[in-house]
Amino acid sequence: MLQVDFTNIDVARIGPDRGVEWERELEAAAPKLAAARDSLWQRAGDPAAMLGWVSLPEATDILRTIQRFATQRSDVTDVLVLGIGGSALGARALDAALGGAGARLHFIDNVEPEPVAALLDRLDPRTTLVNVISKSGTTAETMAAFLLALGWLRRSLGEDWRRRTVVTTDPSAGLLRPFAARHGLTAFEIPPDVGGRFSVFSPVGLVPLALAGVEVEALLAGARKANAAAADEIAANTPAQTALAQYLAWREGRHISVLMPYSSRLSLLPAWFVQLHAESLGKARDRAGSRVHVGPTPLPAVGASDQHSQVQLFREGPHDKVVVFVRHRESDRDLVLPAEDELEELGYLFGKSLFRLLSAEAAATAHALAEARRPSYTIWLERLDAYNLGWLLQHLMWQTAFLGELFNVNAFDQPGVELGKRYTYALLGRPGYEDLAAELRRAGVEV
Repeated sequence: MLQVDFTNIDVARIGPDRGVEWERELEAAAPKLAAARDSLWQRAGDPAAMLGWVSLPEATDILRTIQRFATQRSDVTDVLVLGIGGSALGARALDAALGGAGARLHFIDNVEPEPVAALLDRLDPRTTLVNVISKSGTTAETMAAFLLALGWLRRSLGEDWRRRTVVTTDPSAGLLRPFAARHGLTAFEIPPDVGGRFSVFSPVGLVPLALAGVEVEALLAGARKANAAAADEIAANTPAQTALAQYLAWREGRHISVLMPYSSRLSLLPAWFVQLHAESLGKARDRAGSRVHVGPTPLPAVGASDQHSQVQLFREGPHDKVVVFVRHRESDRDLVLPAEDELEELGYLFGKSLFRLLSAEAAATAHALAEARRPSYTIWLERLDAYNLGWLLQHLMWQTAFLGELFNVNAFDQPGVELGKRYTYALLGRPGYEDLAAELRRAGVEV
């Protein structure tokens, strides 16, 4: 179960009246949030609205196909996942938190040659499955990695490379769909109305996660609970409420949003959140075309490690941040600290558990920030399992959608990213980009 504690969001009051102003703000904003909720759900059926991620948790037919595929690949020990941004970050975060029972996942999401070469040297192509993920099939980084992986497979396996290659791409368009058909490759579909950063519960994320042994059915069950919360009345609508907290923080000049899970297993979750938040909300124009330049800057942190690095800045630096803690109430297993006669000064730790220490660290940090009038709130999960993490990720996607409504921007496009892609194509000499290449040369931009 996912719950949110807003106790420390209202830092204007410390004491018995804490939270009063937050309740007033929530009540005042309820009509606007309800309108945002209704608009999002009404548009969810429109393919052009790019809200297809809302229905992914209900796609049980696709889930069954993926589960059958994973079961049939029991000989796979390693999966080479080729994707970048939304094609990798979600699965990577969830694998770090939940994986281990199945194949090992390895992600190539950058084009630095040394790490790629070292990874290919380590893997055995006879037991490795290559999963290339690109809707268009033209993403430069992903397709460069795919060319390398194809050569690697062909050199070792000859014509059997096809058995070791699976494609995740657009249902009909792009370069990879006809390539897969021509060679008889297993191919999964990325729904056209699902953007990359919202695609973790599509085959983009579910295929590698199922191969890794993650309980993908539980992930989707948790995501369905987030959907139910996003359709609820505002008084119980947790995504709308956290979106409001982020929006109010922005309005008050707190333009940096810190996501700080207290778990090393969730250490990669903030990287996924950074793309979701930054690409969706960092916009120069609103829906009417007016210049706005909005978007909270997402900042990753992990407790308790970052108590010894970033918390000094959070507490005593500029008043420009809101901190979001992610905590869990139960640990899967725990370790009790033994007594040591020669270290009596550590007696306060004797008999305590590591999970209790971690919990104390989190509570202490939140209170230290509140005393310094630095706002925070805490997202609570019952435990770190597939069900609760499915709920959390879908919650954060809904939060992002609500924030798009509050900022009056399109949370589902990324014009700034697309321009960078076009410049890359021009610099590499892709046909059709000759004029842009000439423009870059005149500007002195060269590889």
